Amino acid sequence: MKVLIRYGAYPIVLTLGVLGHLWCLRMGLSLPVATYIPIVLGALLIMGFEWMAPFRCSWGPDMAALRQDAIFMVVVQGMLPLFLSFAVSLTLLEGLHLQGEMGWSLWPHYWPVVAQMGLMMVLADGLRYGLHRVAHEWRPLWRFHAVHHSPHILYWLNVGRFHPVDKGVQFLFDSLPFLILGIGEEVLAFYMVCYALNGFFQHCNIDVRLGWLNYVISGPELHRWHHSKWTEESNHNYGNNLIVWDLVFGTWYLPQGRMVEELGLINRAYPMTFFEQVAVPFTSEAEPQTTVGL
Repeated sequence: MKVLIRYGAYPIVLTLGVLGHLWCLRMGLSLPVATYIPIVLGALLIMGFEWMAPFRCSWGPDMAALRQDAIFMVVVQGMLPLFLSFAVSLTLLEGLHLQGEMGWSLWPHYWPVVAQMGLMMVLADGLRYGLHRVAHEWRPLWRFHAVHHSPHILYWLNVGRFHPVDKGVQFLFDSLPFLILGIGEEVLAFYMVCYALNGFFQHCNIDVRLGWLNYVISGPELHRWHHSKWTEESNHNYGNNLIVWDLVFGTWYLPQGRMVEELGLINRAYPMTFFEQVAVPFTSEAEPQTTVGL
């Protein structure tokens, strides 16, 4: 079973998520419901796989971490970008579609939905690559992004540990440009399913092996190095869903013959609760580790 999980968990969950999304739409469910059902079910599968085939038993979260990560997931990943912003996105899309009917929409609506989603993923990852790299190399943004790098373990739920300011800036790069271009809500929803499930896998504590897909997908084997305590290791693998931009710009990193050791920030006294981490970028305590740049 562990071998099946090691090589099959990622493709199985992603495939089931996409098929589940399409089935929900076929059954007449609303677009938000058809989007969140496969995301929630996928998270439950990943949680089960973590229990059955953990990458490291020592990465099991305690109740304090679970509680704080749940707050981040609900507030920052749920209320902030997914519920409120998704509703705003649909409102914007209606207006942009009307403008598109007047002849100036730049998005290729005539492409198949899968092709449109692929185009969005490549472009969005390019924008996020630039933002992510700057967030590591420019101190003002690093003060906010350090919240995401504060955990000493990785498991599926702490993918949601982002400072609200950091998450808001991300939205400007990976959603807003495509709304302005006039992307269809069905493409955005399809993207969100893949985005969420891949994000859960990036942080998962599952012994997953992606093989050649490590040259295409920004998966857990690569992302663990990005969360290394040491900047010479963590300032790599910036890709959000894809790893192609890291290959282009020379920041792809997957050492052979060894595993990542310590995770988190050099400053082990960095606060870890939700309210402390929301406040810490604005205080003198926000020097989590040395960064490259200013």
